[in-house]
Amino acid sequence: MAAPTLISSTAIGKDGRAPASERITIGLIGTGKMCSGYHMGTLLGFNDVQIVAVCDVDTTRRKMAEKRVAAKYAGKTDYKGIDAYNDFRKIIERKDIDAVLIAAPDHWHAIPVIEACKAGKDVYCEKPLTLTIGEAKRCIDAVRKHKRVLQTGSQQRSSVFGPFRKACEIVRSGRIGKIKRVTVGVGGPSKWCDLPEEKLEPGLDWNMWLGPAPKRPYNSILSARGGISKPWGQWRRYREYSGGGQTDIGAHHYDIAQWGLGMDESGPVEIIPPEDPSKGTGVKYVYANGVEMVHGGASGITFFGTEGKLRVDRGHLSATPTEAIKEPLADNDVHLYESPGHHRDWINCIRNRKRPVADVEIGARSVTVCHLGNLAYWHGRKLKWDPKNWEFIGDKEANTWLDYDRRGPWQLPKV
Repeated sequence: MAAPTLISSTAIGKDGRAPASERITIGLIGTGKMCSGYHMGTLLGFNDVQIVAVCDVDTTRRKMAEKRVAAKYAGKTDYKGIDAYNDFRKIIERKDIDAVLIAAPDHWHAIPVIEACKAGKDVYCEKPLTLTIGEAKRCIDAVRKHKRVLQTGSQQRSSVFGPFRKACEIVRSGRIGKIKRVTVGVGGPSKWCDLPEEKLEPGLDWNMWLGPAPKRPYNSILSARGGISKPWGQWRRYREYSGGGQTDIGAHHYDIAQWGLGMDESGPVEIIPPEDPSKGTGVKYVYANGVEMVHGGASGITFFGTEGKLRVDRGHLSATPTEAIKEPLADNDVHLYESPGHHRDWINCIRNRKRPVADVEIGARSVTVCHLGNLAYWHGRKLKWDPKNWEFIGDKEANTWLDYDRRGPWQLPKV
């Protein structure tokens, strides 16, 4: 599949939109709270993009998305309607779709990511990128082999919610000295699902919602019904579908810690669980350069250097000494990739074929940090990790934890 054509300002039509032949066509996979409350509205505002299909296993959410897209494009030049599906494969098999945005629960990320890459489509996938470490590596392989663009939904890299890029530039410029320790204040690990059976409400394809996860009875805590006004789906609490706070906000904040440490292509080499979690201490990660990162502490990310400290969180940036953040960065300081906005960065990279601010490897490495911490919590023992070869060192048992047995027919695709 060829890359979409670059659009000149003279190519914009009378209605302010690019000609149909020059728009990037997108299919949405998962139209719940995150998609409807954030992704859809942003993409509908782009004149060089057109959403042509939506998919959700919940009939109510699917119809709401279909209606919203149709209302936005009604009367526009060359608008030919919107298609709605229950099965994501219907979107991926379409030759007229350039890219997909995946905002399904975590256990439904890796399979559509890989299949979309194999079908020649570019991808935006919500964080955490995957449910397992094995999936993370497989996603990198798929994106690279098929020469796709993948943007991970680590929106904090695009300065959404807070001054995260600025914080990382300050840290990497040495404003607080050599970094010795980092704390990441996020929630804890998930647990096995123990919810009782409830009556399945009409309009939800529960078997498809479960997909590769173990078969179990329906419970509304996992998939709340009634549109997008309901609370966030609490499937994040359970290991079958997610990694708890460690992979929810953790995928955001560990990602910034990795960025600030310059570890986007690597990760920790040792993971040490707390001797007594009840005392409030968390998992400790040790990097090859001796830096220690600890799960716990103040909300957000706190970098401790030889000459001060810096804390960044959503809507917060502080440092000791304060001059570290008050003085403008000099030309010879570190200046990181400045995103024009997370979705716009993705669209631009689809056109120019460059890697976006939260490229697949960045998302895979960050979520692997989360997963390593969870594995240390769940199994209660020290782990030695080889970030280059994506395996535990001298630990056959731990290497069986890299992935899980999926329910047929949903096996992890080959790349």
